[in-house]
Amino acid sequence: MEEGFGCVERRKNMKVTFKRYRLLDGSEKELLSRVGDGNIIRLFDKTPYPRKRDDVVCPHFLELACISGCAYNCSYCYLKGTFRFWQKENGRIPLHKKDIRQISAAIDEFLRLKRATVLNTSELADGLQAETDFYGQPFSKFLMDRFLGTNHKLLFLSKGTYVKNFLENEWQKNVILSWSVNAYSVAARWEKLAPAVQDRLRAAKQVFDRGYEVRLRIDPMVAVEGYEKEYQDLVDGVFSLLEPERITLGCLRGLPATIARAKDKSWVSYLSERSNWGGKPSIESRFSLYSTVVERLKDEYGYRNVAVCKDTLAVWAMLEKEFELDFRKIRCNCIA
Repeated sequence: MEEGFGCVERRKNMKVTFKRYRLLDGSEKELLSRVGDGNIIRLFDKTPYPRKRDDVVCPHFLELACISGCAYNCSYCYLKGTFRFWQKENGRIPLHKKDIRQISAAIDEFLRLKRATVLNTSELADGLQAETDFYGQPFSKFLMDRFLGTNHKLLFLSKGTYVKNFLENEWQKNVILSWSVNAYSVAARWEKLAPAVQDRLRAAKQVFDRGYEVRLRIDPMVAVEGYEKEYQDLVDGVFSLLEPERITLGCLRGLPATIARAKDKSWVSYLSERSNWGGKPSIESRFSLYSTVVERLKDEYGYRNVAVCKDTLAVWAMLEKEFELDFRKIRCNCIA
């Protein structure tokens, strides 16, 4: 999207800033840019409106940046670069919680706004990492005490399995739960500390059966030997349990800071191209990976709610030609 001039609404305790952006469909719209200084609630607008074939496509989305960090130490995780000064010797990134008074004030100000939206709680952390202790209570309960009954939704993205608090409460109207999954061998090799993919999917089924909206990210896909069958098996495993509201696909993205902090750099050998979001596998490899999943979803399950995360205009052009996937109509993980 493309940023334009905006305005500021002054509230009692802080200002709410709006800016005008060019959306991926070519239209323009005034969007919430930040609440206060943007430390807690802000628009993720780091990806400019794509113009060149190597430009990355990513719609802007709202972050609720209350927590940061992750204990899973996945080899290719971008948080390694983002929080390189926090990373422990074992690769874990300790969970940091922002000041609860600042969080509460920003949320209270945000909730004055009437336009329904989705807030992503998990851009800088695993969304379920603070479920056992966020200032003496579950993270989800702290948030839902404020959001319940509003027209806004909170997105929790995770590789975790602790869904007890969601099962014990009726938060379905205000919560989206999303899981990051991968081919079983890929997860076993590069996501060693995270729960097994099968366990993540079982947790997803639990909340799905209780009426929660469930989304999936298959990301980052890697063209390991036999990847076609591996990703087809993953799709079959998913649909043997549930039908996600949407599925978002992504491939490896190697930002320099991520690569520098990764102890296991074996995945870097799969990167061969550059974009404005770091190194990527070749365009042919990415298209083949995406095609494997899109075709399986379409042919076996008649499923078409698929998008691609942070890939280039060139890849989207190939997907549009082959599968009629249009980046201008993108409905991916982090947006409404």
